[in-house]
Amino acid sequence: MTSYADDHLREILKRTRTIAVVGVSMNSVRPSYYVARYLSLKGYRVIPVNPGHAGKRLFGETVRASLSEIDGPVDMVDIFRKSEAVPPIVEEALKLFPDLQTIWMQIGVEHAEAAALAEARGVDVIQNRCPKIEYQRLFGELRMGGFATGIISSKL
Repeated sequence: MTSYADDHLREILKRTRTIAVVGVSMNSVRPSYYVARYLSLKGYRVIPVNPGHAGKRLFGETVRASLSEIDGPVDMVDIFRKSEAVPPIVEEALKLFPDLQTIWMQIGVEHAEAAALAEARGVDVIQNRCPKIEYQRLFGELRMGGFATGIISSKL
């Protein structure tokens, strides 16, 4: 697994407000669904992107067929697609969102060339990680499940 400093991941999760989730599923047992749902419950605006479900509603948003259907800024593009599908997604995101801060590739998703392209434009890239898991780990929520996170908190 790619190594990232906890402070770097924490900063990304703190500064992010709007996340486009590419490849989100309408099936509540799929990881893309429950990760997107979790992020929306944490206060992020989650914009679902999946051409197979375009026009439907999910997490208070209309599912978009592609990133090009999103009006307004996006801070993070979270990719739930196979690694070989990543380059055109990254290229489109860089073209459409001039203030894009992060490309996040889910667990099992990596693409060095696409990552280098985004990084060359000043965009942070996280590969082979899950923002839900990182949020829970970095903000002390995993301890509720019995995991030792190393974070001391008075929250239950």
